[in-house]
Amino acid sequence: MTAPNGILVVDKPAGWTSHDVVARTRRLAGTRKVGHAGTLDPMATGVLVLGLGPSTRLLTYVVGSDKEYLATIRLGASTTTDDAEGESLGWAPADRIRAITPERLSAAVEHFTGDIEQVPSSVSAIKVDGKRAYAKVRAGEHVALKARPVTVSVFEVLATRGAVVEGNVALDVDVRVVCSSGTYVRALARDLGVALLCGGHLTALRRTRVGPFGVTDAHELDGLDVAAALIPPATAAASLFPVLALTDDQAIDLGHGKRVTVDSDDVDITAAVSPGGRLIGLATVRDSTARTIVNFPDEDQTTGADDATADEETR
Repeated sequence: MTAPNGILVVDKPAGWTSHDVVARTRRLAGTRKVGHAGTLDPMATGVLVLGLGPSTRLLTYVVGSDKEYLATIRLGASTTTDDAEGESLGWAPADRIRAITPERLSAAVEHFTGDIEQVPSSVSAIKVDGKRAYAKVRAGEHVALKARPVTVSVFEVLATRGAVVEGNVALDVDVRVVCSSGTYVRALARDLGVALLCGGHLTALRRTRVGPFGVTDAHELDGLDVAAALIPPATAAASLFPVLALTDDQAIDLGHGKRVTVDSDDVDITAAVSPGGRLIGLATVRDSTARTIVNFPDEDQTTGADDATADEETR
């Protein structure tokens, strides 16, 4: 029986960690060679891209792709985690919430659109002195993370509605966010609340796209048929990079690490595919010469766990 090899897009349910999804997939697929391209918080749902077998090597390139989210930001209170799972740090006066006009909200959202400097949430997977920030926070330590550049290409208000939470007036804002890898939507909620002088946190988050992989490609874990749901390595790579079609001889040579002469313009990364449709590797082309960056041997040529998991990611 051939071991599974390909990209699997899962619709992560609420309450599951990304590691939970990987563990379930390992059992369903009968292999430990499973990794994921970017963590989603337990509260979040939506697109989680997994790699199985040699295709875990593609995850490095998936994790750097831009992401799209649908989220709900509650204006009126900040929390210790910048989302609904944390403890409230206090509520703003009701008249301050009622003073948030569409114009003020739009101006604040625009301020956090484009190339910005963002301080990640302290409860994140970023490593500080060798430990995850969230672990240090849970241990009672104070964590102050440095701002870093991110790109928020779309920050769009879809709807607003008033809310009353335990007697406190709040404003719920539904948004769509398209952003670079490393952007924290929770931090956008926090910073929007700061800008409007009322506090803010995330109450709902759904990732709808990671690079070329969207919710229409995603499968629920219940009743999942891994073999039927797998996107073949060559198909997945072709959605990320231009394709370099090889001859049989070129495929053999490139697969063995040799440089081959090809009829192609220069390209930084290309998916090199054999005549039979197998992904030979990712290659770079310069002056009509292709060389491998990462090779993708057949499953029976690989050994070891080959797991690839990106723990720090947008959420």
